[in-house]
Amino acid sequence: MAESARRARGGGGAARRAARTAVSFETARYIERNIPNFEVLTEEALQIIEHNADTVLEEIGVNFPDNPDALALWRNAGADVQGERVRIPRGLARKLCSTAPSTITQVARNRERDVVIGGKSLVLAPVYGPPFVRDAAGGRRYATMADFEKFVKLGYMSKWLHHSGGTVCEPTDIPVNKRHLDMLHAHMTLSDKPFMGSVTEPSRAQDSVDMCGILFGKDFVQENTVMTSLININSPMTFDDVMMGALKVYAENNQACIISPFIVGGAMAPVSVAGTLTQVLAETLAGIAYSQLVRPGAPVIMGAFVTSIDMNSGAPTFGTPEAAHITYGAGQLARRLNLPYRSAGSFNGSKLPDAQAAYETSNSLNMGLLSGVNFMLHACGWLEGGLVSSFEKFVMDADQLGTLHHLARGVEMDVNAQAMDAIREVGPGGHYLGCAHTQSNFREAFWKSDLLDYKPFETWSDEGARDTQALATARVEKLLADYQQPALDPGIREALDAFVVERKAAEPDSFT
Repeated sequence: MAESARRARGGGGAARRAARTAVSFETARYIERNIPNFEVLTEEALQIIEHNADTVLEEIGVNFPDNPDALALWRNAGADVQGERVRIPRGLARKLCSTAPSTITQVARNRERDVVIGGKSLVLAPVYGPPFVRDAAGGRRYATMADFEKFVKLGYMSKWLHHSGGTVCEPTDIPVNKRHLDMLHAHMTLSDKPFMGSVTEPSRAQDSVDMCGILFGKDFVQENTVMTSLININSPMTFDDVMMGALKVYAENNQACIISPFIVGGAMAPVSVAGTLTQVLAETLAGIAYSQLVRPGAPVIMGAFVTSIDMNSGAPTFGTPEAAHITYGAGQLARRLNLPYRSAGSFNGSKLPDAQAAYETSNSLNMGLLSGVNFMLHACGWLEGGLVSSFEKFVMDADQLGTLHHLARGVEMDVNAQAMDAIREVGPGGHYLGCAHTQSNFREAFWKSDLLDYKPFETWSDEGARDTQALATARVEKLLADYQQPALDPGIREALDAFVVERKAAEPDSFT
């Protein structure tokens, strides 16, 4: 749609009145670390992994099946292409990756909620992809579009969450070939935080770009990054044509992609940390290099989704020390490439938001903070190894993300933080509750949970002896009750509605 038409249908006065009456909910700015990254690999280890990754690309190669255009790009760039196998000369992939930007600013429709991905930043986004949802009242069930909309609203209302995400659950009541339209429409209208595009088919990626053209303006989209989308590599070392087709659409349109292996160690990569890191680096080098062949300078994020496997059941395991070592190491490798880094999340294998879920999630979230992650997908809501989006777990995790913000601040050392006046005032044997320094600082001194219970036993008992899941259920209800939709220009809303209707009518429903 032309810029002039978009403005003419905008209803500017109505939009301004709506903006004045809308309730504004506080959202914390994306995290900027003032603490060092935790590094587990020595310089020698890093050089060995980098050498071995180049060897993998040169001698073993990677597959680009059913994608003659990609094979032609690689051949023209100097790779050895035999059938679908692409062998990349030592150093070529790294050279191609050098044109990718080191930081990305993703624009939100509320410009106060723009995020910077890269450097010392950490952007938190919710769970992505589960076909099931769970809550205390209804248990485990297939997700619907109504569930999806509730998660978008919860994400919008969550103070410590910077990003609306993408497929926060898979709405199985909408045809597969059309649900991306409803999901994007929900992100664009129910929230004003940044969001992700569709990757399940190249035409759906183009729909995502076209809808952003309505929301932001076509020219603006070509000059600014307004989407971040997840491109998974089919490990080991296979780049399927659907994902690469979506990547091509986004790269051509200046939209960011997370290029990420999906690895379960012991099944899709070696059981050793060094072997897995070698494969992760080889795969991400090839994927990012391909994005730069499509469009030099296309914004990309180096991803690493890595977990281990339970050798008895075959199920993935989370929050393990091996996953931590790989995540820390991949962060070091990403920084040496001068690329933004995606990894970690609220990972756990539990069926319920219980102690197992909390232990494994805590390990995974802290691992992400300390490893230098710049974009953390799955930061809240993940349950059952990623099969389930849990409403209670969503608000439990979203509350705990506040601890990451506070940890990342580091230790302040200004005059106020040194607190020498307080130490002098109180002296030996006193207490600090009433001193001037405490009175001046107590409101902001400590992070405070909006969910957990710290009341005396008697009060807790009188209020129903609620466990954390019960408290989370109540918080879900409160957040949804308090939700108010952010203002959106009526003309833009009308155009988005019309686009969705038109695209849905253009093809028959398909559930495959």
